[in-house]
Amino acid sequence: MRPVKIRVENVSKVFGRDPAGALAKVRAGMDKGQLKAETDHVLGLHDVTLDIRAGETFVIMGLSGSGKSTLIRHFNRLIEPTGGRILFDGDDILKYDAARLQAFRRRKVAMVFQRFALLPHRTVAENVAYGLFLDGVPRAEALRRAGEQIALVGLSGFEGSYPAQLSGGMQQRVGLARALATDAEVLLMDEAFSALDPLIRHDMQVQLKELQARLGKTIVFITHDLDEALMLGDHIAILKDGTLRQVGTGAEILARPADDYVARFVRDVNRSRILLCGAFADAGLSTAPDAPVIGAEATLEAAFAAFAGGAPVVAVRDGDGRIAGALTPQRVMEALARGQG
Repeated sequence: MRPVKIRVENVSKVFGRDPAGALAKVRAGMDKGQLKAETDHVLGLHDVTLDIRAGETFVIMGLSGSGKSTLIRHFNRLIEPTGGRILFDGDDILKYDAARLQAFRRRKVAMVFQRFALLPHRTVAENVAYGLFLDGVPRAEALRRAGEQIALVGLSGFEGSYPAQLSGGMQQRVGLARALATDAEVLLMDEAFSALDPLIRHDMQVQLKELQARLGKTIVFITHDLDEALMLGDHIAILKDGTLRQVGTGAEILARPADDYVARFVRDVNRSRILLCGAFADAGLSTAPDAPVIGAEATLEAAFAAFAGGAPVVAVRDGDGRIAGALTPQRVMEALARGQG
């Protein structure tokens, strides 16, 4: 199992004049609405605990006001918690002084913003190299390293262009390249693709998955879009009103929602594109030698073509090349029906 990169321990955040006093009221049982009405304080997060492992894409999602953007801004201390701890490789970043925090932000974490946050008077290459300039890297070396990241995100040839000359999708690629140029261990992506048109957004999602497969960064990705979360996330955390409702893989959350809220949240998802064949294969079901074979990591949708062709049973092969069980149309339909209605 991968080591824990970021550990969030009982983190709470209250906005207002007396956050500690307001938090005490929440701990005594006051909910978010009552807190606002009676004290004019806003509960951003309450008692959130979770682990983010090295090299994974961890998605934090929820509706507007759920606390997801508040949470991600704790990871580089753009927001200070009212209570709890944030550990990075086991080190409590809340204890960092100003100099150490500055170094942490420059070298350990990088942020990709929803609205690109590019400098309009600087070229693409200068925008990508900007963090390196701030870190004292010589200009020639900074631009060389920036050029490598520009090529990585598919923008070779645009190094001398200005942001206003680029499409929205291209500008977001510049923002991603700028984050990658610092070689930070963790990328924080706050609604990074939500301002893009649907087709461009999908292209960026695909590119992020391809980059992650090559680079193996730890990515924390914020979204309100469940389809995006399921496509990108190795693990997903669902927030509501500042509280953590469930953490798990997409398949785990779809198969076993923690409560009614999560169940409603995932009700309309196309489960056939998320649930994996291996999770529903019947180990006791025998198959004919000429039965179609699909991998355990394939989604249930992959079995549809075989069943449409008349196959009564599909064999499921595990990662070691062995037949782990089989699927029937009835078993697939039962898996897809769970959690519906």
